[in-house]
Amino acid sequence: MVGKGLGKVRGFFKDVKGELLKVTFPSKNETIGSTTVVIVFTVIVALYLAGVDIILVRLLRLAV
Repeated sequence: MVGKGLGKVRGFFKDVKGELLKVTFPSKNETIGSTTVVIVFTVIVALYLAGVDIILVRLLRLAV
């Protein structure tokens, strides 16, 4: 019974090693490009939300 469990654990780690060999990491240029896209998109969304917030605050001040 212990031998079966140990075999499953070994098989699991063998599969993990096989999957890790398939992993390809991005190059430096790809990483910089992706990071730039994320930062630009985050700034755009932040500006949009700030604009919506300002408009809603002004509308609420008019209503109150």
